[in-house]
Amino acid sequence: MDYEFRRNSLDGSVLALFSMDHEALGRWLSEELGEDEAKLSAVLQAIAQLQAGELEHYQLVGRDLTLEMDKEQAVVAANVLGFEEEHDLQEFMNLYDAESIANCGLEDLQLVLESWREFLGS
Repeated sequence: MDYEFRRNSLDGSVLALFSMDHEALGRWLSEELGEDEAKLSAVLQAIAQLQAGELEHYQLVGRDLTLEMDKEQAVVAANVLGFEEEHDLQEFMNLYDAESIANCGLEDLQLVLESWREFLGS
C-alpha cells in the first residue's frame, strides 16, 4: 500500500493519496479524520486496545465513510454501501468499488496514522 500526504499551499487543507484498492482509506483520512487530533488519538488508542485484547471491535461512523476494526484488520467503507446485511450475490455481481471500500492490517493502519500525525505536525 503506497501513499503520500499533501498540504494545499493556498488554503492549508490536507490530502492523503493512496494507491489503487486503498483510495477509500485516503478519503477517510482526508475527509473524516482530517486534522482532528482527538479523533486520531481515539483511533490509535482503540488500535492499542484491540492489540492488547481489551477490545474486540471498534467502529467510527463518519459523514460519508465508516472505519471498522477488529484485532486483525481495519476496513473503511462508504456508508451508502450498507454492509450490515449479508447479500446472496450472483458471481457476476460485485459490490466492491475501489473508491468506496478498502481494508488493511491493523498494524499497517497504525503506521499510516502515526505517519499522518507526523505529517500534520510538520
